[in-house]
Amino acid sequence: MASGKSALGHELAALLGVEFADTDRIVTKTYGPIPEMFSRYGERFFREKEAAAVAALLEPSDGPGPVISVGGGAVFDTGTAQLLETSAVVVYLLTDLATVLPRLSGKGHRPLLAHDPVAAWVRLFDLRRPVYERLADVTLDTRRGSIRELAERLKGQLLEGDYLH
Repeated sequence: MASGKSALGHELAALLGVEFADTDRIVTKTYGPIPEMFSRYGERFFREKEAAAVAALLEPSDGPGPVISVGGGAVFDTGTAQLLETSAVVVYLLTDLATVLPRLSGKGHRPLLAHDPVAAWVRLFDLRRPVYERLADVTLDTRRGSIRELAERLKGQLLEGDYLH
């Protein structure tokens, strides 16, 4: 959460000449803002809609698929994790609290960080990190560099690992 998935994904997609898809945007387009969804229907409802969006985006198609930004908690849905593991190149954006701290306050659109953003982020990161590390095909350290520099570095890693066909 707050690692720069959307900004970096958008930039990478532009570099690769492919579409960009953000599962949060797909879900909110149909169901409204995430904080309202969480308060009205709960996190489980959001995760179900997110899983459906991921599955639709990973459907086989002609040509290269999109770069997809997936919510940080999506990997805890077993079906989504399995789909990502078998049907996508998964990139783990390695970050830390110091890097994301400026992005955590004042936005109000991160319901899981609503009460104590710093403590909640640290708790979620500690919980999620082992799953991210297990699923990752590529790890990108995002603690230094502009979005453009990070996207270029990631593109290089993807080429080096022969993930771009």
